[in-house]
Amino acid sequence: MPGTNLTREEAQQRAKLLNVDSYEIELDLSGAQEGGTFPSVTTVRFESAEAGAETFIDLVAPAVHEVVLNGKALDVAAVFRDSRIALGHLRAGANELRVVADCAYTNTGEGLHRFVDPVDQQAYLYTQFEVPDARRVFASFEQPDLKATFRFTVTAPAGWTVISNSPTPAVPADRVWRFEPTPRISTYITALIAGPYHAVHSSYEGKDGQSVPLGIYCRPSLAEFLDADAIFDVTRQGFDWFQEKFAYDYPFAKYDQLFVPEFNAGAMENAGAVTIRDQYVFRSKVTDAAYETRAETILHELAHMWFGDLVTMEWWNDLWLNESFATYTSIACQAYAEGSKWPHAWTSFANSMKTWAYRQDQLPSTHPIMADIRDLDDVLVNFDGITYAKGASVLKQLVAYVGQDAFFKGVQAYFKAHAFGNTRLSDLLGALEETSGRDLTAWSKAWLETAGINILRPEIETDLSGAITAFAVRQEAPALPAGAKGEPVLRPHRIAVGLYDLADGKLVRTDRIELDIDGDLTAVPELVGRARPAVVLLNDDDLSYAKVRLDEVSLANVTAHLGDFTESLPRALCWASAWDMTRDGELAARDYLALVLSGIGKESDIGVVQSLHRQVKLAVDLYADPAWREQGLATWTEAALEHLRAAAPGSDHQLAWARAFSATARTEDQLAYLSALLDGSAEVKGLAVDTELRWAFLERLAATGVADEPAIAAELERDKTAAGERHAATARAARPTEEAKAEAWASVVEGDALPNAVQEAVIGGFVQSDQRELLAPYTAKYFAAVKGIWDSRSHEIAQQIAVGLYPSLQVSAQTLASTEAWLASAEPNAALRRLVSESRAGVERALTAQAADAAAARA
Repeated sequence: MPGTNLTREEAQQRAKLLNVDSYEIELDLSGAQEGGTFPSVTTVRFESAEAGAETFIDLVAPAVHEVVLNGKALDVAAVFRDSRIALGHLRAGANELRVVADCAYTNTGEGLHRFVDPVDQQAYLYTQFEVPDARRVFASFEQPDLKATFRFTVTAPAGWTVISNSPTPAVPADRVWRFEPTPRISTYITALIAGPYHAVHSSYEGKDGQSVPLGIYCRPSLAEFLDADAIFDVTRQGFDWFQEKFAYDYPFAKYDQLFVPEFNAGAMENAGAVTIRDQYVFRSKVTDAAYETRAETILHELAHMWFGDLVTMEWWNDLWLNESFATYTSIACQAYAEGSKWPHAWTSFANSMKTWAYRQDQLPSTHPIMADIRDLDDVLVNFDGITYAKGASVLKQLVAYVGQDAFFKGVQAYFKAHAFGNTRLSDLLGALEETSGRDLTAWSKAWLETAGINILRPEIETDLSGAITAFAVRQEAPALPAGAKGEPVLRPHRIAVGLYDLADGKLVRTDRIELDIDGDLTAVPELVGRARPAVVLLNDDDLSYAKVRLDEVSLANVTAHLGDFTESLPRALCWASAWDMTRDGELAARDYLALVLSGIGKESDIGVVQSLHRQVKLAVDLYADPAWREQGLATWTEAALEHLRAAAPGSDHQLAWARAFSATARTEDQLAYLSALLDGSAEVKGLAVDTELRWAFLERLAATGVADEPAIAAELERDKTAAGERHAATARAARPTEEAKAEAWASVVEGDALPNAVQEAVIGGFVQSDQRELLAPYTAKYFAAVKGIWDSRSHEIAQQIAVGLYPSLQVSAQTLASTEAWLASAEPNAALRRLVSESRAGVERALTAQAADAAAARA
């Protein structure tokens, strides 16, 4: 529907014409248990700069009953079409609009999502409005720079709790929850969560008598697993650190965190009412890496209360700044806050977020951090590794460039100047220039307005005694991927150079030099005359954003001693470099496997270990020569089983290795052992085969044909929960039969009844790397169906299908040709074209890596 795709020009015209004062929204959710639609009444007061002007308000609704503008009833049939209500003959100055409609509950995670818990058969609701879905619940001027106050009045079933941005009122006798107006905020951060949720309450006690009510909510069926005290601890730590660094008190009246079902993202920064995926309420044992990730998510959303909610981007081209700032500050809080459990957070960032950014930045869709967002379709596919991870990496470099104190002083001035308003990037950069004394114009142009990754290499010369006679950093700007816009550029980098030597078998940093580099070659005279160290590591401490390569001596020592760095961050940087080289075809997949097997046993950081597990499996599945693939998988599976048996009982490493083994068990003996672990006839000392681990084992047994439908049904009987239903859906779709694949395909592609989370589970089961031949016929079916799906389904549902069912496992020239033919003939819109082109690039990269792996075998 073109009307749902607001353009930047339309938004600018509307913002120039209108100033929105307030919304009063009345919703009747009495019928939520049955679903369908709900009555929505919106009264919006706004000012027009011109008399007689025309504009429109957004509304996605099955039915509109009344539209009354300034007391005059408009002809609904004439003014409501294509998800817009046309408003003409505006008064200069004050105007009032009333819209009466029936809006629809969804099961896609967009708008007002409705979920029925199989445990208690009760309905649970929550809203998700970013980017443009407040209009699915009430009539709204759906753009971030038309801020207003919002007063919600909600009729709900007896026994329910209703939560919104403003403090929750006392339980009403008449079931009508009347909220106080919010401060001036954007439509996309308003929120409503309703249902018989379980709640835990506390408070944050700050300085000068500040007291902020805190709430944590989840479904009653998860209450026994809710570790509220740990969540409150992280939240209070965030309040302390952010308020100190931002020098601005938390700007809303309370802070609730609501763990909600079938959530598409990690969390959402609704002002004072943050929604979080309820998989973060852990039903079974997880590693510390999962707790660290949850804490980062909690802190990320809390940071948004200032950066995003208090001060909001004018238009979506600054989405990157919104997300990058929250990502950078959340990890900085984990790394630097007093008493943090995760002072190694920058290791996790280098290990996971940076690798996401590097992958995204090498796709044909790569774009400048400050992307050109022409319309809503553009922004909906731009929540990517550049917007979050590359942006945060560049902010980290900016902090190193201007200094942390100057950075936060600039941020403080920015919040004070623009509270409850809207801004552009230039507003923040101006504040930072003022506090740092640095001109950021050239920096901004080089880093924010260009795409691509630089490569940094050391160039070292030594004399016969081993002393360094010349040292320089070479910077390269590789060509952008085919199809990408722009030109490669060299950039200024603030980096550290780390010098490491072996001492008692450990790689210890003996010196560190921090410097600015620019241009293609930067001399480092400070290192001349020193003894050549065992390892020279560019971008030590991960200050900048660049691919790093090692010189020959350093590479040899790292290959032999990667697990022997005494600190986790240089290990993570070297692991990341090796993975990057594997993806680029510079390191054969078989050699990457050998490198991991030589060093992973010494790796103490559990997050790094789990990343290596995923990367090795991906490397052997996609980047290895197909003729060697099965041998590589056999080697990896045997090693995983050995590490599982050798790991400390009850440790995080033991759990991680159990999952790694279960993901790839393949021989008859291995699958029999997995079955025995599942039924309890075999044990690994200290390993709790709990609910989630049972499903992991069963899903692999189903995918290999060992477990049948009765086994899946029996496990679901043990775990009759929403999570159990998703796992069962995955296991059924994973079965290696034509019938199972046809059933899974039909449920996703030919039917549209599956909720978002169940559809995601089915797709995850359908795509199995050991089932390439079974899945091959679905390549043609994908290209026959994907455009129709994109045109007829909601964005979240369509994107799951477009990306998840693309034939990524069919690594062949034929898949590339089929994709190109479809792109040429189907005329997809820009968003779908981008997603399919990105998937095609993955196949192209895999072909290159497979050729490199085959060549290494012949060498």
